[in-house]
Amino acid sequence: MENTQAIKLIDKILKNLDETGINSDALIDDIKELRGYAIEQKAPLLVKVLRYTCEHIEEHQSFLIPILSDEPLDEENDSEQTEDVSPVDSLKYLIALPRNLNNKGNLSDLKEYKELLMAY
Repeated sequence: MENTQAIKLIDKILKNLDETGINSDALIDDIKELRGYAIEQKAPLLVKVLRYTCEHIEEHQSFLIPILSDEPLDEENDSEQTEDVSPVDSLKYLIALPRNLNNKGNLSDLKEYKELLMAY
C-alpha cells in the first residue's frame, strides 16, 4: 500500500498480534480500518481478503487458515509443517502482504488466501 497511514496500521496490527495474539474485537476493528484504505486504493482483491478474514475471525474466534507454503502440497509432510505454525503467524503473514501490492508474489499469496478463506 502506498498510504503511510495504512502502513502504520499494518505495523500496529502486527505489533498487537505479537503482544496479545488474536484479540478478536480490536483486531477486527483494525482490519476493517485497513480494508477502508484498500477501498480507497482501489485494491479489490485485498478488500475481499480482508473482509473474508474478518468474517473468519468473527466466526471462529481464531485464524484457522494455515500459513502458505512455497512448495506444492504433495506429501503428508506438508500438513505436518503447517500444523507447527500458529494461527497468529499465519495471520501476521497475511496482514503483512499488503505492504507491497506491487510484488507479484504478494498478489499471488493474497489470491491463495482468498481461495482458502472462501473454501473454509
